[in-house]
Amino acid sequence: MKRNSLIFSILVISLFSFSQEKDDNIVVDLLFLKIQELEIEIADLRNRLESQDFLIQKLIEESVQETENADKDNINLDDFSSSNTIKFSGVDDTKSKEEVYKQAIKALGDQDFVKASSLFKYFVETFSDQEKLPLSYFWLGEIAYIQTDYKSSNIYFLELITVYPDHYRVPLAHKKIGDIFLKNNELDKARDKYNFVIREYPNDTASSLALQLLKNME
Repeated sequence: MKRNSLIFSILVISLFSFSQEKDDNIVVDLLFLKIQELEIEIADLRNRLESQDFLIQKLIEESVQETENADKDNINLDDFSSSNTIKFSGVDDTKSKEEVYKQAIKALGDQDFVKASSLFKYFVETFSDQEKLPLSYFWLGEIAYIQTDYKSSNIYFLELITVYPDHYRVPLAHKKIGDIFLKNNELDKARDKYNFVIREYPNDTASSLALQLLKNME
C-alpha cells in the first residue's frame, strides 16, 4: 500500500513537473515570438525612415546632376549671402538666373544649408521662372524642415501648393506638411494629410511614403 502511494506521489510530481515545464516552454515561445515581432517592427521603422531619407538625398543628387548638365559656365558666389552686394540684372537675365540656381543646388548637395537657403530665397525674390521657382520653394521648405524650423517649412510648402498646384512636387509637399503635423504631435491632422495624399495622388511616391507612416502610427 505504501509502495502504491509512493508510486502515485511520484507520478503526480512528474506530471506536475511536466505540466510546469510545458507551461514554461509556452511562455518562452510566446516571449520569443513577441521579440521577433518587435524586431520586425523596428526593422520596418528603420526601413521607412531610411527610405524617406534616401528619397530626399536622391532628389538632391538628381537636382545637382541636372544643373551640372544644363550649363557648364560658373560664377563665384562663395561670398554670397542675403545681405551681399553682388547684383544681378534681374528677371530677364537668364544667365544670372541659371547661375544662382545652380549655386543653390550645389550648396544643397554640399549640405551647406545656410548658403543654399540664402540662394534659394534670393532666387524666389528676384527671378521669374515657372520651372525653378516651385522647385526653389520646395527646397526652401525641405531645408527649413531639416533645420527644425517647421513654421517656415510649412509656409514654403504651402506656397508651392497654392501657387503651383499642378507641379509634380506638390504631392511630396503635402506629405511633408503631414510630417510637420507629426513632428508637432498633431496626430489627427497628420493622419488626415497622409490620407489626403494617398487618396489624391495614389500613383506618386509620396503616397507610398504616407501609407508607411500611417501604418507606423497605428
